[in-house]
Amino acid sequence: MPLLDSLQAKLPDYPRALGIVYTEAGADRLVAEIIVRPEMSNGSNTIHGGALMTFADTLGAVATIINIPREKNTTTLESKTNFIGRAPVGTRLIGTATPLHRGRTTQIWETLIRTEDGKLVAKVTQTQLVL
Repeated sequence: MPLLDSLQAKLPDYPRALGIVYTEAGADRLVAEIIVRPEMSNGSNTIHGGALMTFADTLGAVATIINIPREKNTTTLESKTNFIGRAPVGTRLIGTATPLHRGRTTQIWETLIRTEDGKLVAKVTQTQLVL
């Protein structure tokens, strides 16, 4: 099974509920998208910060999984989010995770979340523990 299909099939229920769709996957870059729906909003017709964080956390974790042996797993140790712009309901968001550090016991990923026209909405840096 191709990597993108395998990742999509293994997507856990919570990230699946956000509508995450992987579009590119490799050891050096993981890209996915979501469409901001009303149930993901903060009550002001804009995506809720928790939805952005879930999107980025999923990308960082899955990017780590791609880069570790199959018998290993991962969990998030630390996550830092900078909320930079708005994403109203109906916006297609593209998340791109790239590695800052890929060690044997920890990995650090930076995820940039942008609108489809390139406007930066959030920057997330997270540390993943390799289990």
